[in-house]
Amino acid sequence: MDPVYYTIDNINGDYAYMTSDTGVENMVAMFLLPEGADIGSRLLFENFEWTLL
Repeated sequence: MDPVYYTIDNINGDYAYMTSDTGVENMVAMFLLPEGADIGSRLLFENFEWTLL
């Protein structure tokens, strides 16, 4: 699986709304994201794992 970079745009309750560098919008449950992820955070999604950059 190719790496995809995201930026968190908004957090609403238990979900983070993010946009990839290619413009694809995504919604992910906060418990799946690394500790410390917040609005404006850059994330890498690769091999079904999230990494906070």
